[in-house]
Amino acid sequence: MGGISSEKEVSLESGRNIFNKIDRTKYDPVSIFMDSKGSFWEIPIKLLMRNSTKDIEEDLSEESTYIPYEDLKSRVDFIYIGLHGKYGEDGCLQGLLEFLKIPYTGSGVLGSALGMDKYACRKILSLSDIDVPKTLPVYRKQWVPENSKEILDTIEREIGFPCVVKPTREGCSTAVKKVVSREGIPLALEDAYIWDNTALIEEFISGIEVTCGVIENDERPLALTPSETIPTQDVLSLEDKFLYGQGENKTPARVPDETLKKIQDVAVRTFIALDLRGYARIDMFVRKDGRVAVLEPNTLPGMTPSTVLFHQAAASGITQSDLIDMVITSAMKAHAKKRGPL
Repeated sequence: MGGISSEKEVSLESGRNIFNKIDRTKYDPVSIFMDSKGSFWEIPIKLLMRNSTKDIEEDLSEESTYIPYEDLKSRVDFIYIGLHGKYGEDGCLQGLLEFLKIPYTGSGVLGSALGMDKYACRKILSLSDIDVPKTLPVYRKQWVPENSKEILDTIEREIGFPCVVKPTREGCSTAVKKVVSREGIPLALEDAYIWDNTALIEEFISGIEVTCGVIENDERPLALTPSETIPTQDVLSLEDKFLYGQGENKTPARVPDETLKKIQDVAVRTFIALDLRGYARIDMFVRKDGRVAVLEPNTLPGMTPSTVLFHQAAASGITQSDLIDMVITSAMKAHAKKRGPL
């Protein structure tokens, strides 16, 4: 838990909840914290309960045990990854664990990388006849004064306004902006470039925002009960997603049963098309004409106490501990059968 991405505080909440809810009759958990330099530390309960990653880092050297990468396998048999975002959810950590021959939760190197890069992900989903928002990449090296008018003309012609600007490889609504005219594009792009060298301009979809968890099983992946996400503003915020009482989720989503099944079907098709493993949460929009468009997959979805994934599991009679156990069991099976990296 922790890490070096913009999502490290959410990761801390996820890791803490996994550690607290894991079935101790089956597992002997230890808390491993990734600091802001990417180093691993085994931390005691009193640090685990600190308010923020910064608070934890202040006392790491005195209170915790440093774990060199090459020593990780001698300390653990399995890793439940509670990291989110860059370097934890994008295939980087997965590649390290493959070299160390330590099984882990979630997708492998390729699936994780595709899930993090929204532009690459959408190109693959389009080839699989899965609806995605109209999307235009704007690369940082292209955004120079002599090209700006041409780029703005292209955005206005191909995407239109309002539109949404975001970094291609960030989560938790980091630097996501709704833009209503071409005058707002430059500032939104500069904000996105703080986080990535590629920004995406995508159509603003009017409809119902939904999300659906998917669990890998021995046959076809299992879609959980879809939820409707109700943002407090035009674009879903970090607070809507993770703060108690801030955003609102309805499980099941307030759509006809036929649409619920369509959402589940698209979620499963996305899971398969991207070669995702273990579990994921697929964020989507139900357009006004009934089509279901995929915004992005979350290959290591939030596991905070209030996360919508637990609401969806509860709707199917699955407790938080049961869901965590299902994820671990699925991952162990997948790693036992793999030939090469997952």
